[in-house]
Amino acid sequence: QVQLVESGGGLVQAGGSLRLSCEASGTFFSVNSMGWYRQAPGKQRELVATITRVYSTNYADSVKGRFTISRDNAKNTVHLQMNSLKPEDTDVYYCNANIWTVGSTPGGNDYWGQGTQVTVSS
Repeated sequence: QVQLVESGGGLVQAGGSLRLSCEASGTFFSVNSMGWYRQAPGKQRELVATITRVYSTNYADSVKGRFTISRDNAKNTVHLQMNSLKPEDTDVYYCNANIWTVGSTPGGNDYWGQGTQVTVSS
């Protein structure tokens, strides 16, 4: 059983910072790509940032220069440092990981965290 547990959401004023963390736990061979997505009520989930196991990163244009994704392969964790937050960053943020588990191919399966609320006040 694989779980992704998120932490670090909350309420912050515009211009402030938050750091989200996500840890993958359970029985698996390796965690491939990891990332963060966000979703507002009634809207589609959208990519925020992803990072591969060899630390190649990808960001949504809306967060480039403000957000930084990082990971610790030894701890199976991924972090999202969010600076210069804007009210439009308000969303539920979801951790995503592609994980190679027993019974899957090395290409792995996608897993999602439960989501953590980020609210940026103006």
